[in-house]
Amino acid sequence: MAVKEKQARVVTIYTESNPNPNSMKFVANFMLVDNGQSYDFPNPKSTAKAPLAAKLFERFSFVTRVFYMSNFITVTKDDSVDWIEGQSLISNFIKQFLEQDEPILEIDEEVIEDHVPTEDSVIISQIKDVLDEYIKPAVEMDGGAIVFDSYKDGVVKVLLQGSCSGCPSSTITLKAGIENMLQRAIPEIKSVEATEV
Repeated sequence: MAVKEKQARVVTIYTESNPNPNSMKFVANFMLVDNGQSYDFPNPKSTAKAPLAAKLFERFSFVTRVFYMSNFITVTKDDSVDWIEGQSLISNFIKQFLEQDEPILEIDEEVIEDHVPTEDSVIISQIKDVLDEYIKPAVEMDGGAIVFDSYKDGVVKVLLQGSCSGCPSSTITLKAGIENMLQRAIPEIKSVEATEV
């Protein structure tokens, strides 16, 4: 009886630019991360259980941040390389890695902290609802994520991940877009601030 060889996974990667000129969204033809979770790797030390992110940092000295969500990986680079040069290198590398059908994460999803306080107040629930319904989808389209961090004395703190982290227009988006929307929906909110990783 012949033993069937494992067929290589068919992987297609396409890229999307986003408002951050130093980041690029690499989109796969299948889900990479389930349950709406996002994983942000701001440096090589943070990649202990993320083999693909670790290899991107190791292989490409210009990579400064890696972010996983849904069916995409957002890679942020420094100014030493243009995307014209780096885009195909990273795209091919990600494609080859995914074709091997190796896990991109070695994390027990039950253990991951979600930056969510243990006691949700009514206002915190409202904040999360507005973020989930109106803000997260737009941010995800640009290759990033926004995660609720805390609420105290009228100040909402959020964590910007992926292409949003370090984006030149993130401050404008945070104040003119996100803060205005949250203040219209929830009058108790005085300001919205970004929390650093």
